Amino acid sequence: MRLLALALLACHRPAATPLDAPSTVVDADADADADADTDADTDTDIAACPMFPADNPWNTDISAYPVHPDSDTYIASIGAGTALHPDFGTAWQGDPIGIPYVEVPGDQPRVPVSFRWPDESDPGPYPIPPDAPVEAGGDRHVLVLDRDGCALYELFDARTADAGASWQAGSGAVFDLRSNDLRPAGWTSADAAGLPILPGLVRYDEVVEQGAVAHALRFTVSRSQRGYVPPATHFASDDPDPALPPMGLRLRLKASVDCSALSPEVQVLCAAFQRYGLFVADNGSDWYVSGAPDPRWDDDALHDLGALHGDDFEVVATGAVVTD
Repeated sequence: MRLLALALLACHRPAATPLDAPSTVVDADADADADADTDADTDTDIAACPMFPADNPWNTDISAYPVHPDSDTYIASIGAGTALHPDFGTAWQGDPIGIPYVEVPGDQPRVPVSFRWPDESDPGPYPIPPDAPVEAGGDRHVLVLDRDGCALYELFDARTADAGASWQAGSGAVFDLRSNDLRPAGWTSADAAGLPILPGLVRYDEVVEQGAVAHALRFTVSRSQRGYVPPATHFASDDPDPALPPMGLRLRLKASVDCSALSPEVQVLCAAFQRYGLFVADNGSDWYVSGAPDPRWDDDALHDLGALHGDDFEVVATGAVVTD
């Protein structure tokens, strides 16, 4: 079953050890943009493409949303005393830490993609370059941003046996980044929750260069319930226990939490957690926050994220749990 496969393939590495590594935020046509200006405004754009419209749930300020009546129960099930962990950074044992992505031009050649779960996947071809970075570890995500069409192509468990002439994947999804359209109800994506991945990643350019993250982020839980809260469209569990978090549950760092003693990088993340929050997006290790790898990250600074624990967060009310 799709949900079982997602649970079994989720894997996480131990705390990062910094190593020299090539950047895995790749531009497949970098020379064409060598003279492009850098936008220092606090926005979510990548290569002039919005990460969805300003009124999209990913970009919604939830700092004043009411606390969910079952907040304490959900937090306890994820782990009130468990520390947060950055599931991104430089590299570990030679592999980049995090989920990489690649930018391509609109005329990037399309290649065929076959899926194990075609009934919930958007059919190919996809504009995947032959050297597209593949996430290290069990999930093997491939994320491709068409910077001219502002379309996002994402694969789960991606593999190629012919140097990128074609790809095989568990599932795949295509998102129009200028639209608020969701996946069909009950459909997965390249993520267990049916959500896009790229808009929820912690990125170096936002945290360090921009000094602000203006969108929600994504994290994983080890156990989830058979249900989801929109904008999620898919659950990844057969467990009906209502105490477990559903996919798409949104959490917020409590306003009372003071992050001023933590690293500048984590202070930026704290501000994002308090204003935009985090989505439960996949099954994996509890409180692992997802991001894109970059050799410029300071892994020691990122590990200040471990000063935050589950009971520093609260669940906000964003809608009812869908169970069918």
